[in-house]
Amino acid sequence: MPERLLGWMERHWRLVVLLVWLLACALFAWQKWGGIVAFQLGDTDDNLRMAQVRAWLNGQGWYDLRQYRFDPAFGGANIHWSRIVDLPIAGLILLGKLFTTGANAERMAVAVAPLLPYAVLLTGIALTARRLISPAAFVAAFVALYFAGATNGMFMPTRIDHHGWQLAMLSLVIAGLADPDRRRGGLTAGIASAISLSIGLEMLIYLALAAAAQVLMWVSDAEERDRLLAYAVSIAGGTAIGFLLFASYANRAAVCDALSPVWLSDALLGGALLALIVWKSPARWTTRLALAAAAGVAVATFHALAWPNCLSRLEGVSPEVDRLWLSNVREAKPITQHSWRTVTTVISLPIAGLLGWAWLAFLHRREPEHLRRILGPAAIAAASLGLLFWQTRAGPASQLLGVVGCAALTATLLPRLWNAKNSLVVVLGSTALVLVASGGAAPIVLKYLPEKQDKVTESQRLNNRANRLCPTLWAMRPVAKQPKGMVFTFIDLGPRLIAITRHDALGGPYHRNGEAIADSMNAMRGTPEQARALILKHRSDYLLICPHMNQATIFRAQAPRGFYAQLERGASFPWLQPIDLGKDSPLKMWRVLR
Repeated sequence: MPERLLGWMERHWRLVVLLVWLLACALFAWQKWGGIVAFQLGDTDDNLRMAQVRAWLNGQGWYDLRQYRFDPAFGGANIHWSRIVDLPIAGLILLGKLFTTGANAERMAVAVAPLLPYAVLLTGIALTARRLISPAAFVAAFVALYFAGATNGMFMPTRIDHHGWQLAMLSLVIAGLADPDRRRGGLTAGIASAISLSIGLEMLIYLALAAAAQVLMWVSDAEERDRLLAYAVSIAGGTAIGFLLFASYANRAAVCDALSPVWLSDALLGGALLALIVWKSPARWTTRLALAAAAGVAVATFHALAWPNCLSRLEGVSPEVDRLWLSNVREAKPITQHSWRTVTTVISLPIAGLLGWAWLAFLHRREPEHLRRILGPAAIAAASLGLLFWQTRAGPASQLLGVVGCAALTATLLPRLWNAKNSLVVVLGSTALVLVASGGAAPIVLKYLPEKQDKVTESQRLNNRANRLCPTLWAMRPVAKQPKGMVFTFIDLGPRLIAITRHDALGGPYHRNGEAIADSMNAMRGTPEQARALILKHRSDYLLICPHMNQATIFRAQAPRGFYAQLERGASFPWLQPIDLGKDSPLKMWRVLR
């Protein structure tokens, strides 16, 4: 790349970030245009998020996040989210309604809302790369980000749930750790951590590691006191503000799965202790380490004594719900339980990134201040790679945390190739280096490797068709035309049902609603008599199933003689009256006769 162009990018990096974001917006919108038009909110969380936003715009209270269209006979479903992510979606809908119909305003909102945190993400990545590698290295980081499919997938149009915003906040936390301006870096990391916690606890492990990294930076060098003090004050104050502004009525109880008095008290105590120990930093590093260890033990002891209910799994589901539902969730399984192609595609970038972080640390091994700012993010990146072997859902964060490491390899090794005398070596070598260092080589090679083509069975064909068609507007249209009622259905269909029809549904795949989840699972796997009792328990007007979809295959495999399996084989029951949804409908629906 010509030095003049590099110089221009260094000087106008903010403009480059803006241009890359606009290009990404255009590319993502083009890729998802069909889904935008068809209002394809593919994930259950995206559908529920839209239902939550509508409820708020229609008058539901700011702090009332119950979803009253789930299981209305029992007062609705307790949802553990916050309103933070609702704000941009609602604002876009209201803006759109000034110019078009409500339906088109919602299409515009689901198209634009996920792209907003992508701008924050790009900014965080650019700042980190510039601070740790070189002023123009952010360009290499953006190249690596292009290959981060799991990360980018969280920002695609119609992906309106909270994961994109949490990834964006994580990028700012890392940028704060990398900031040579200690006070600004601590404030950035603290505020971004507080916002992330106010949205949800999915990034809790990474945020805790970021806090530990800043403590160790101070232990290593007393001059880091300004960073740690700014972090302590901002995370304690920011978390308190986040709790006051966004914690729902349900989250004001001592729950473990959201920002509640549990995590608020931990943050306040931790922030106060950190501020206390750094107020007058002892000269000896051993004393600083002892004080930091004592503060950590104090917070851990307080948490264990005050909140013993939050020492195990934060979801708090019963063994029955875990066995029937949570243990079957695909993203909660280790990466090793997926196909080797999936493993390679997801893990190649984090591995390349970790090598890049190690290489960057080696290059700056004789610069203690710079090395500290590298080792913190590098340790978090290493932890995220390890978490993939616990749960696949760590993939988006792991790829994000590897991007700057990949940029370190590209930005430091590429100039050496440019000095080669053979132009062929320059072109081919540079291309190979960028692809390998960015984690993009493996996915590209996989596309050209022959894949064993097992014969697609009839069951697999039906499964693919059901997963594709059942949630569509076309399939749901005949369902929506039925008189409004309560629909007993698969929990994976519930959020989509309330998002695009007037009907109420039993529930969705949300851990606080364990009883509804267990009843759905037990009804489909149990006897017809048990199913009828559970369906009537929830005062259901309809029964709706999608034969052959993913959840249905579990019912059929685990209970081949159960109620669902009998329905799929065409069995009829006197208390169920079939409803004609059309000849080609992938759904089956019955009216429940009491």
